[in-house]
Parts: sequence; structure tokens; C-alpha cells
Amino acid sequence: MEIDTSGWAGEGTFTATLIEALEAIDAVVYVRVEDAPSSRAEAGYAFISNEVFLRFQTQDRRETVRRFGITWPRTVRADQMTLEELGRALGAAENVGQPDYADTGMLQYLRTERIVPPYQTKGVKVVEMVRIYLAGSKIP
Repeated sequence: MEIDTSGWAGEGTFTATLIEALEAIDAVVYVRVEDAPSSRAEAGYAFISNEVFLRFQTQDRRETVRRFGITWPRTVRADQMTLEELGRALGAAENVGQPDYADTGMLQYLRTERIVPPYQTKGVKVVEMVRIYLAGSKIP
């Protein structure tokens, strides 16, 4: 599997956990992680938004096509996995779980945690949102 993290600052513990879970899935051959422009931090909270683009392994299959009364065989390349199947596989993975939102073009995870550094009374609430898309698909 090829992993490209050049566009990611490395923030987000759940994103790192998600990447580890994706490494265990054989059908995933390419993963690119990027920081989303909606990330921000202010007093008392931090909102981390990351986007993951991935590609699945493909397999060729032969099918017969009929056009204008003529039939001929052709080779069709199809992905070995869909985003829906990936959501189920990640749901079975430890520390990941089912996506909070899923449709045909995206999986979305939203995690929150409160971090209280030593010797401080107020902590920081960290909200992390990770969206998973297929590489090459258009982002709405």
C-alpha cells in the first residue's frame, strides 16, 4: 500500500488510528491524507478536519456487450471494494467503529475528546472530523 501524508500536518490521533486500520485492509492500495481548510483552534477548543482519499485494487472481468445486434466480449475493470463495504470493514476494526455518516461518495467520522494538561484546571476540547473519499472523485 502506498501512503501519501505530504499534505497532512500530523494532527489528529483518530486520523492516525484510521490510517493504521486502512493498512490492514488488503483491497486498499493507495491512501492520501490532507488537512482540510476548515480546521481551526480557539480558546477552549480545537477543531481538526482531515480528508482521506483512497483507491481500491481493481480486477478485470469479461462481459458480453450487445450493440446494434452485434455481440462481442469486452474487459471491464472494477474495484474490489466499495465505500459501503469499507465502512463495514472499518466498523469491525478495533478503535474505529462504524462511520457517523455514510453515503455513496463519502464516509465521515466525528470524534471528540477532552484534554486536560497537567497542572491546569481548564482543558481543551478537541473535535476531530475525518472524511474518506475515493481518489479522483469530485468533492461537493
